[in-house]
Amino acid sequence: MAATHEVTNQPPPLEDYNAFDLDRALAEAMRREGAGWAVERARSLGAAVGSARVIGWARDANRHAPEFRPVDRYGHRIDEVEYHPAYHELMAWGIGEGMHALCWDEKGKGGQAGRTGLYYLFNQAENGVACPITMTYAAVPLMAQHPEIAAEWMPRILSRRYDRRSLPAERKTGATIGMALTEKQGGSDVRANTTRARPLGAGGPGGEYELTGHKWFCSAPMSDAFFSLAYTERGELSCFLVPRWRADGTRNRILIQRLKEKLGNRSNASSEIEYDGTWARMVGEEGRGVPTIIRMIHHTRLDCTIGSAALIRHALVHALHHAAHRTAFQRRLIDQPLMRAVLADLALESEAAMALVLRLGRAYDGAEEGERALARIGTAIAKYWICKRTGPAVCEAMECLGGSGYVEDGPVARLYREAPLNGIWEGSANVICLDVARAMQREPQAVEALRAELTAARGSDRRLDRRLDALDQALAAPADFEANGRLLVERLALALQAALLVQHAPAAVADAFCAARLDSETGGLAFGTATSVADHRTILERAWPAVAMN
Repeated sequence: MAATHEVTNQPPPLEDYNAFDLDRALAEAMRREGAGWAVERARSLGAAVGSARVIGWARDANRHAPEFRPVDRYGHRIDEVEYHPAYHELMAWGIGEGMHALCWDEKGKGGQAGRTGLYYLFNQAENGVACPITMTYAAVPLMAQHPEIAAEWMPRILSRRYDRRSLPAERKTGATIGMALTEKQGGSDVRANTTRARPLGAGGPGGEYELTGHKWFCSAPMSDAFFSLAYTERGELSCFLVPRWRADGTRNRILIQRLKEKLGNRSNASSEIEYDGTWARMVGEEGRGVPTIIRMIHHTRLDCTIGSAALIRHALVHALHHAAHRTAFQRRLIDQPLMRAVLADLALESEAAMALVLRLGRAYDGAEEGERALARIGTAIAKYWICKRTGPAVCEAMECLGGSGYVEDGPVARLYREAPLNGIWEGSANVICLDVARAMQREPQAVEALRAELTAARGSDRRLDRRLDALDQALAAPADFEANGRLLVERLALALQAALLVQHAPAAVADAFCAARLDSETGGLAFGTATSVADHRTILERAWPAVAMN
């Protein structure tokens, strides 16, 4: 190579690091929220997340998109999707680590909190495979509504063995579960669905049906079974379990029409499907399709929030690593005040998001009514705000890398394409805000749980106290929620995050967060404009202990 191609002033590859050991705030939160039992598992998982091997799997799984195979070489209709081997490696790793099942194994022992911390790490490796793993995890509380179906499927779902083979589920060592809910004409308005269910016999809960209709989005179409909604002959929207294979060992009529060409999430296949006399079994009561499927969506929404928090953290890590090794104007980027302000602000965003999802993990573990109510309303609030902040945060981190962040050689461009997705899946922002409104109007215990969580932080910071005073009035007499719902949900989310940080984070972190997020007179709206009074060194060394600050 010519002498002009000598490479200088470039950061070394970010690989073979421990994503857990370099995240002090995560370790503290896991211990605080009842997940101390999972810390050593998190350390092991963190080493894998930062390994060159797993980083390579994520790169390859995204570069080589899934391919649709409608027929086999002989012309038989098979409706299968082929994935790159790296995708299967990631799936086998995630299933083997129990990302779908360990919280159910550890139920009553902080299992949800432990899984939340571990899944936060896992999502820093690759988000595409999180879709089928999340749906499999979230299927468990729904399956439990029908003991006969649960007895058949639960051992396969909870298995730690990933079985990629396209076979009837009873011949496999493990199974994954998907969802196919929305239709072209309805989207989130599932009551506009047109898919019909005809009983094969008496029908009713656990009964056999044939479904006819279409589904506009079916992610992970190689899952072993799917939950779907359809109208019965009596006009009742109901929930059904649709296996990929029929009881007689023949392929079920789940006809893949095409794979979606998505902006991001490229390792994961999303498809349009047709049901054409497709065999299914009813789960839950007839006419209770939406309340039945909500048991699953309540958990998938938590995972959307965990995944978004992980994206923010992963992007921050790359920005910190780059800034610590890249020099401009005779100084490292991380030693320059403007860059420090941006990185510190991103670190605040990341820790606040992580703290809130770990707190929700504990709420999912709680047996008390207050904890269950907090999980109900807190998940919706957190999903709205953390998913909404992911895009701007990842974009700012990408800018820290300059042009190198915008090219596909590194992972940050992939993170940016991934960033909007969790805000869209499982209910986009307006749908989530309306869900918060329903909880406030119909579930007074949810509002009381929210008040109790916020009140615990009173007296810790004057800016937070002012925000809580305003929120008390808003909760007591909410204005037109359809017009102002986003603003109220945003303020609730920021108050929840601030309440956690002022109680548990170092003073420098809590003070900077309250100044940047609760005090409108402190600075501007962009990252890096509202932390001029913050202790940047403390914040950054906490966020990335590997860096030596000047």
